[in-house]
Amino acid sequence: MPPAKILVVEDESAIRDMLHFTLSSAGYDVVLAANAEQGWQKIQDDAPDLLILDWMLPGISGVKLAQRIRQDEKTRSLPIVMLTARGEETDQVMGFDAGADDYVVKPFSPRALVARIRALFRRQDPETQTTEVLQLGELRMDLASYRFWAKEQEVRMGPTEFKLMQFFMQHPNRVYSRGQLLDQVWGQQVVVEERTVDVHIRRLRKLLEPLQCEDYIHTIRGAGYRFSEPDPRAAD
Repeated sequence: MPPAKILVVEDESAIRDMLHFTLSSAGYDVVLAANAEQGWQKIQDDAPDLLILDWMLPGISGVKLAQRIRQDEKTRSLPIVMLTARGEETDQVMGFDAGADDYVVKPFSPRALVARIRALFRRQDPETQTTEVLQLGELRMDLASYRFWAKEQEVRMGPTEFKLMQFFMQHPNRVYSRGQLLDQVWGQQVVVEERTVDVHIRRLRKLLEPLQCEDYIHTIRGAGYRFSEPDPRAAD
């Protein structure tokens, strides 16, 4: 099996070279781009398995590129790791809201970055899942083929949204706090803000909204979220 291909879009040559060395040493096939335009072209020419994307790029920013990737049907599910010197919570939320699956603040440990990349690949690897098909109301998820349907229409989503939806469908009708969801979906070793959960919940609802299925996700004020079939009486 060929190594996973990682595209690095970073304008600083020293960081780009360091990432090339680090990721190649970890066994990945690494492709480099110095700006968003080059990165987008490489994605179109030969789709990578994961994207490491710098926020502050010349011309089109990394945030704008992430949004473009998420809006395109062919690239919507591409895992994105946002790389940036902007470490404030509001910046992290903005990065996740743009489509990032993980957020790494400069300066960073190369070994820690590799660990986070491996964790992200594990989240989306069908071989780490069971062959189980999950069904709840009008929602269906096939873990073996890594596909999800709402009302028999396929819905494409990123790896973090897929993992979050999987957890919800495996544990319906229970209330989970943001902290519990972070531990179960992102893992206890990954340090991200609890507001990250809210960002991905909004993204899930946005994906389900065109099919009128967003009401499966219930916000429980002061407690967290519950996933269950909508009460048909609520529409009366």
